[in-house]
Amino acid sequence: MLTNTQNSRELLVEVMPERSLEVLSRQEVARLCDTGAGSLHELLRRCALAVLNWGSETDSAREVLHKYADFDLRIVQQDYGVMLALQNAPASAFVDGQMIRGIRELLFAVLRDIVFIDNELLTRKIAAGATGENITNMVFDILRNAGALLYGADPDLAVCWGGHAIGRTEYEYTKEVGYELGLRGLNVCTGCGPGAMKGPMKGATIGHSKQRIRNGRYIGLTEPGIIAAEPPNPIVNELVILPDMEKRLEAFVRMAHGIIIFPGGVGTLEELLYLLGILLNPGNVDIPLPVILTGPKESADYFRQIDEFIDATLGSSARSLYRIVIDDPKTVGAEIRKGARQVQAFRQSRKDAYFFNWQLTIEPEFQRPFRATHEAMAGLQLERDMQPHALAANLRQAFSGLVAGNIREEGIGAIERFGPFEIRGDRIIMKQLDQLLSACVAQGRMRLPGKPYEPCYRVVV
Repeated sequence: MLTNTQNSRELLVEVMPERSLEVLSRQEVARLCDTGAGSLHELLRRCALAVLNWGSETDSAREVLHKYADFDLRIVQQDYGVMLALQNAPASAFVDGQMIRGIRELLFAVLRDIVFIDNELLTRKIAAGATGENITNMVFDILRNAGALLYGADPDLAVCWGGHAIGRTEYEYTKEVGYELGLRGLNVCTGCGPGAMKGPMKGATIGHSKQRIRNGRYIGLTEPGIIAAEPPNPIVNELVILPDMEKRLEAFVRMAHGIIIFPGGVGTLEELLYLLGILLNPGNVDIPLPVILTGPKESADYFRQIDEFIDATLGSSARSLYRIVIDDPKTVGAEIRKGARQVQAFRQSRKDAYFFNWQLTIEPEFQRPFRATHEAMAGLQLERDMQPHALAANLRQAFSGLVAGNIREEGIGAIERFGPFEIRGDRIIMKQLDQLLSACVAQGRMRLPGKPYEPCYRVVV
């Protein structure tokens, strides 16, 4: 429901009570309304703006926040539920004076997750000590509270990773793969943004429609640091906000019954290295999880370069964990469906849940948030004599730092003040890293098309 207030630029938007959040307590409202430095209100404002600003043509969180610097919202507590008063909200969120229904649902998801994380988890568990078990339980609790874990459902969730800054040919290919997934009754989970995160969902909607599947799931997992740069695309019908990148990545791998990796930039490479680091852990060697790297024939060189990088840094054991499929959406769909059945049989034998992979061992270095500072980036240990899963963890952090330097407000600010991040390490690894990053720059994978890229890094060979 929308109504004008005394301020002609302010609209009241009713957030319908759904699932777990019926009303807010006075304490929760007070925390959400506190506008002090680092407040919960500012977190809510930024995440709400990202949802309202879907379809944005910039991938810089700073640009989005600057453009809508006068956007604000306040909580209006009613006896029968929650109202949000939005001021100077993006016009694209409304049609004929009414907020688009899907955006309103996602706006509720923002409020739900921020309140839950702050009230039920960060105060209860993080303050008591963030052990690995606590962090995994936190991820589980957030997903359960959001209704993302469906008890009794067959394993059918294909996680799709890939870049937001991909060309038209690669984007069309992601739709074709999504279509094949949808025809096979598979649901799709992505990072919720544009490009390779939107394409599989769009294709899956057609496949689901042909199979008369009316409850298709298009799950978007995000976190506050990137949601402004990669706002949820309009197909997302389940949005979950995790506290940080590491918990977001853990949610992906614990929910997945198969993982597809499309072409992308440093964010996609971060995801791949996170996944390989976990699967390389000796405790996870027997746990099935199909992983396919795929793209159109125009992307063959891109995947060849990634394969060579993995071989030179992590070795043949890492290469054996994935399959590269070029220009064959049907095979991708069939292999993910086949792999999901293997996942189901394995979990049946272990009496493990279908909806959350409790069996995976995830070490603390994959769970602790990495803060990309110049000191942290220069101090990363990147040596070939390290255990492969440990090296993968550090390489993942290097790419996480590059993501911060490219799109996160704090990372962009650090680069402006102190210059590019420096990455140091083993000479062979640095040479391979420099070649891979140079290829990403040359192929336009660091920024949306039409925008020049100024490297935020310097590889010291």
